[in-house]
Amino acid sequence: MDIVIHIDNPQKPSGFKNRLSALWKDILLKKLAHPASLIFLTFVCLILALLLYKIGVIAALLFIILMVGPPLVYGIVFYPKFGIIALFVSAYLLFIPMKMDTHGFPLGTVMDLLEFLLILGFFIQQKKDRQRNPENRQWHYFTDKLSIVMLIWIGYNFLEVLNPQSVSALAWIFTIRTTAVVILMYYVFVYQIREVSFITLMFKIWIGLAALGALNGIKQEFIGFSSSESQYLYSDPVKVGLLFIDGHMRKFSIFSDPVAFAYNMTAASILCITLMYGPIKTSKKYILFGLVLLFMFSMLFSGTRGAYPLVPVAMGLFSILNFNKKVLYFVIGAAALFGVLIFMPTSNPNIMRFQTAFKPNNDPSFNVRKINQAKIRPFIQSHPFGGGLGSTGQWGQRFAPNSQLANFPPDSGYVRVAVELGYIGLILICIVVFMALYCGINNYYLIHDPRLKNYCLAVTLVVFAYNIGNYPQEAIVQFPSNVVFFFAMAIIPVCYRLDRQKLKEAANAN
Repeated sequence: MDIVIHIDNPQKPSGFKNRLSALWKDILLKKLAHPASLIFLTFVCLILALLLYKIGVIAALLFIILMVGPPLVYGIVFYPKFGIIALFVSAYLLFIPMKMDTHGFPLGTVMDLLEFLLILGFFIQQKKDRQRNPENRQWHYFTDKLSIVMLIWIGYNFLEVLNPQSVSALAWIFTIRTTAVVILMYYVFVYQIREVSFITLMFKIWIGLAALGALNGIKQEFIGFSSSESQYLYSDPVKVGLLFIDGHMRKFSIFSDPVAFAYNMTAASILCITLMYGPIKTSKKYILFGLVLLFMFSMLFSGTRGAYPLVPVAMGLFSILNFNKKVLYFVIGAAALFGVLIFMPTSNPNIMRFQTAFKPNNDPSFNVRKINQAKIRPFIQSHPFGGGLGSTGQWGQRFAPNSQLANFPPDSGYVRVAVELGYIGLILICIVVFMALYCGINNYYLIHDPRLKNYCLAVTLVVFAYNIGNYPQEAIVQFPSNVVFFFAMAIIPVCYRLDRQKLKEAANAN
């Protein structure tokens, strides 16, 4: 007896699952033109409008984070170039939303998350490289002298949590975020930057973001503050008192304060001046020269006297390291221009403040700082490990308001290190600075490739300027200055490594 088995045709669509699959394919083909897409987007807009009405701007921020967050996280972790660009751009633009009414949303935590993701991507990349080449673990990237002393400096900052003089562990936690954790980005930059073209791209992004800051500073000077900037400024009488000097309000542009604004304009000016003498087209040199004038002009409106001498000082080192007729003529012309600006009679408050930067003994605020430093000197001499990270300034006032150092105004990056980390910490940071400049100058003379040679010189001068400026002000503790500074330091060994690789490839080709 035969048994007949009926088998359904597998090609025949049946049921809800097949209809849903067909609808999804139709949506993908028609994209936003499909009615289902329009209905979904309308629903999302209504929900977002309701949240904005009930909660405010914070709802929009949370919605944006939920929409773009997952792909951004994936891109930052698995595409290191994208991650580095994201960190750089975020560091520059961080304070724009901070000046808006974000209801206390911790935007600074976004930078912490970015740094964590970049470090995670660093270890993932290490694993991939080991799989490709098990014999080469890539740690030789960090065997140079600068990387070693940087690691010692990071370790010392972490060991400060054990400092018996520290009055608050919370102050250490909040401070370590902008010191040792940001410094770890140096190793990410050194390891992940492997192409000359990417350095070129990063320089373009750096200059572009600086130009944005310069234009916004000029807008604040001649047009005025936006409503959010005015609210941010006038919400704190202390802030107004610090920025309103001699009948003129100091400008901060897109940055946290006038000091960060001025130092970033200085760094961008030095970068552009150095690149002008590199192997680039003449038309690009004119563009860079125009940008230098823009940066220097906007910097005047910051009223930050500690930044004004930095470009001349950096150009002095530039003329020594890259001595030729063109450089000599440029330095003489720039010196003549600065001489006119320093000594010419004027009633312009911006130029008058610029002139006082070159006559510090006539500056009351400079004399006050000298008095404060004289008062704190016995404490520094008697505390080799200092009073602990975060014992002065904002975190000291917040977590240990009754301590001896809470209300001390360091007004200097080096003084802050001496007070919080002791004279041992001051010696260590001086060694780091010396090693960065030593490696930068040494690598400049060892590098053969003209473009890499020029890049190495540019970042060395930026590091030099930031360290000079770190004495009259706290130059490298705030975003984006800290990211820019450690990026510049990282490019020094990267340029040398890329040049060695080019020489090796050329030798193998022959």
